Amino acid sequence: MSNSRRVVVTGLGLVSGHGQDVGLAFNSMLNGISAVQLTSVGDEPHSTVIPSTVCELTGAAPLLGKSRSAAMDRFSQLAALAASSAWKDAGLDTLSESQREQMCVMLGTAVGGSQSVERGYRDLFIRGRSRLSPLTVIQCMNNAGAAHIAQLFGIGGACYTFSIACASGATAIAEASRRVRSGECEIALGGGSEAALPYATVRAWQSMQVLAIADADSASQACRPFAANRGGLVMGEGAAILVLEELEHAKARGARIYAELAGTGVSCDHGHITAPSADGQVRAIQSALRDSCVAADDIGYVNAHGTATPEGDPVEIEALRRCFGASAVQLPVSATKSMHGHLMGASGAIEALITAMVVNTGRIPPTANVIDIDPACAGVDHVLGSGRDNGQVRVAMSNSFAFGGSNASLVFQAMT
Repeated sequence: MSNSRRVVVTGLGLVSGHGQDVGLAFNSMLNGISAVQLTSVGDEPHSTVIPSTVCELTGAAPLLGKSRSAAMDRFSQLAALAASSAWKDAGLDTLSESQREQMCVMLGTAVGGSQSVERGYRDLFIRGRSRLSPLTVIQCMNNAGAAHIAQLFGIGGACYTFSIACASGATAIAEASRRVRSGECEIALGGGSEAALPYATVRAWQSMQVLAIADADSASQACRPFAANRGGLVMGEGAAILVLEELEHAKARGARIYAELAGTGVSCDHGHITAPSADGQVRAIQSALRDSCVAADDIGYVNAHGTATPEGDPVEIEALRRCFGASAVQLPVSATKSMHGHLMGASGAIEALITAMVVNTGRIPPTANVIDIDPACAGVDHVLGSGRDNGQVRVAMSNSFAFGGSNASLVFQAMT
């Protein structure tokens, strides 16, 4: 690690199709249980049905209150719920006002308040209303989620939002880690939130012909990353927040430590706006390995970006083969999007949370729904079925690769 200050994960918060309990959600994914279901998006006559993952806002009302909730888009509510769970999990209620004012918030989202944007257009052009709610602007702002988290907990340090498509959440976590490592703060919240299921957004993705299609009987198996019969990505919504803390600070207050965030790496493909580049992905992975002072052979698991698209899956496996060389055939790899769906800007955050749990428990979730691997995606040890209980995974990596060419890799390490 390039800085002597070490960063550890002391709190986890989740709102997902698998629920809000991190342990239960992780166990469901270990067993290959998918949260994907058929969902009707939009309102008649403008609606469509897709396989997706959706969340319950259980606990939002008492946490946020009526007036605050009214000023929040759904993605902000999801972010606040996940942050509240992570805050409680880390035992941060005892922090003083001055300590909170030194903390930082880094949140990722790809499209922010998209539901409020669509509601505004519907009010104007379909319902024929002459004016919009005065709350519309603050509901739509991409930085609203991070701002509401800061307000809820009195966080007074840097409060940033990263909008880098599907690498947003992972990049936010990487930047939160850097704030702690640099000494700017002792504790930071990093993660992502997304509620990108308004009708227009879904139809835009449908027009790209990359979404999976399923009926009621096959919806839960709709997402099949790396499979010979994969059918496209499955959109979802959710949020995940990690509490990142300087190691000695965490020890001093007796915090539970899930894992160390040992290193991060980011890169840009600087090529096609949508087509992925193995070169760019390799740069992010190698950067994360250097930053963590970890050898490629030390990695015991990779949570892959794995969107189940024919363009993305083979390129990602090529990047892993190039980075891990001959040892790639023994490298356990899985894509948990097969179960929680593609949460766009929040994907990297939920996958980082899962990867932290892997090194904490030694248990590896599978790529669900897959029987036969596409030959173009061979060359690594694909974890299928009901996952694995290896007893110990010392070091693991989570990868996120985005439209626009942004790539982010996170390396988590078990505490000794």
